[in-house]
Amino acid sequence: MSGIPLGVLDLVPISSGSTAAEALRNTIDLAQQTERFGYTRYWFAEHHLNPGVAGTSPAVVLALTASATSTIRIGSGAVQLGHRTALSTVEEFGLIDALHPGRLDLGLGRSGGRPPGQTAEPRPTTTPVLDGRTPNGLKIPPRFSAEHLIGSPRFQLQQQLLHQPGARPQDYDEQVDDILALLRGDYRSADGIEAHAVPGEGAEVQVWILGSSGGQSADVAGRNGLRFAANYHVSPATVLEAAEGYRAAFQPSDHLDKPYVSVSADVVVAEDDATARELATGYGPWVRSIRTAEGAIPFPTPEQARAHTWTEADRALVADRVDTQFVGSPGCVADQLEQLQEATGADELIITTITHDHTDRVRSYQLLAEEWQRR
Repeated sequence: MSGIPLGVLDLVPISSGSTAAEALRNTIDLAQQTERFGYTRYWFAEHHLNPGVAGTSPAVVLALTASATSTIRIGSGAVQLGHRTALSTVEEFGLIDALHPGRLDLGLGRSGGRPPGQTAEPRPTTTPVLDGRTPNGLKIPPRFSAEHLIGSPRFQLQQQLLHQPGARPQDYDEQVDDILALLRGDYRSADGIEAHAVPGEGAEVQVWILGSSGGQSADVAGRNGLRFAANYHVSPATVLEAAEGYRAAFQPSDHLDKPYVSVSADVVVAEDDATARELATGYGPWVRSIRTAEGAIPFPTPEQARAHTWTEADRALVADRVDTQFVGSPGCVADQLEQLQEATGADELIITTITHDHTDRVRSYQLLAEEWQRR
């Protein structure tokens, strides 16, 4: 399985008792360490108004990380296009590419969610799921509905703060088309006026589309012949339809002649299963804080996590994420990642790991890399 590359997805998490500044320093260190361990790319997510997440601007953190590393690819997982323009995105990544050419991944994601009351219809998959598992045993939990999050006052405030008053977000398909045209240098407005992004035009960036289902994002990635990242760690219930929807929509392009998929997984590795489970204790309360619309809390210690009083509603709220986190010894987790890769046909796997202590987090990535390289 060492032929399947491993990458990193970093939210720049803030641990309880720590600060955003320390989280950023830990991120730079982790990027340097995972470069040494043999990970192929290092991505930053974009999240806002979360007390426990410092990764608010992928481009800014990328610029810092690029200067501290030399070979690992770095990118966004993903820039959220709902509150920004095609031009600002291309110019930001063009600036970084100007000094670090050939190392950037521009991962693009939708943001803003669906209007309350509107849900995505499940898409059929060719992989059968019986009793919540694929034929090779990968767990596919029931679908999670984020409707309560999209309709929450906190989400509405976030949208208000991210958008200019009265601004209308551009259609996602059109925005991706504009980004690609600006990168190529052949952008034309509806009335034929040229626009050239400097820096940005001709930048050696690898464009990815990130998606959690087989809907618009998968279609956009496939139609444009771009690489696609499916999120098992965010939406494990829909990972199969996302990957299959993308492959069904794929059309060869100058970028790719065949589909290329990465799949993400939440992982905690330690020398033995018991230690790994201890390090992962804070994950449940952390996910709960996100899904109750509080915003991600600073990642708790195991002792703080055990102090949380769980209700049945709480447990149901986080069950799909907790049940699909891969936690254990290097061999145990690598087996589960092989299972994920086989079920989805992933060309790469993206690993996201959060522990309270930075040393444990680095060690988790190291143990996994060593085990993966032995296979």
